[in-house]
Amino acid sequence: MIPTNIVVHQQSKVLELTYDNGNTYRLPFELLRVVSPSAEVQGHGPGQETLQTGKREVLIANIEPVGHYALKPSFSDGHDSGLYTWDYLHFLCENHEQIWKDHLDKLAAAGVDRDTPMNVAGGHSCGSH
Repeated sequence: MIPTNIVVHQQSKVLELTYDNGNTYRLPFELLRVVSPSAEVQGHGPGQETLQTGKREVLIANIEPVGHYALKPSFSDGHDSGLYTWDYLHFLCENHEQIWKDHLDKLAAAGVDRDTPMNVAGGHSCGSH
């Protein structure tokens, strides 16, 4: 399902997606950043995810379409390798409350919070192992 309108709200830090059925969703930048479909965040297989922290204030510096199938946001922390397909964005719209709860549960299980700097939370980037 492809949105009919996309608005980046820098003040409230949300990406607003409107669909032709009239439904409008507001996805927080922080949520989009911590569930980025990139290998940097998701890893290269199950169990290799890198828990994202310290992203509460992240902004979307730029957003561009990729073909007719995805959006590629560039975040203010330099992350720009996630391709958000229309299907993935719609999935996030429909399930964002549960996805956010799952993220907060993972943070709690790791003993960190949303504002813990990434270098303290650990993880790896693809080029450094």
